[in-house]
Amino acid sequence: MTASTDVPTSPGDTLIFENDRVRVWSMTLAPGGMFDFHQHHHDHVVLWPDAGDAQAQELGDPDWGLVQHAEPGFVLYRTVGRTRPLPPHRIRNLGPEPVTHYIVELLEPSPSEESEPWVFNDRGRVGRADGSAL
Repeated sequence: MTASTDVPTSPGDTLIFENDRVRVWSMTLAPGGMFDFHQHHHDHVVLWPDAGDAQAQELGDPDWGLVQHAEPGFVLYRTVGRTRPLPPHRIRNLGPEPVTHYIVELLEPSPSEESEPWVFNDRGRVGRADGSAL
């Protein structure tokens, strides 16, 4: 797959709710399981009701450069912006148990022109695998 290839926009494996303002997905990852490359076109909230550890890899990056540790109730928010979607990426479960998280896409136009870094609560963390800042 190359950056010019059409990348799926489904950020989860199951669509569980949709109206004209929000779309809610669930993503369940088996132990060691992966959700393949996809792209986010809308600002979104990610909810982790249970603990889990994951890695993400952006398209074209040889390494799984992002790591995430979630405690129960971990919430992340990402501003995608109006200029372009986020780079395609994939995610995998590093833990010994299945994990499910929920992605709430905000379908109205973003208030921001450009994307902004992740914002999250104190029940987890997201960072680069090498320890550098996002």
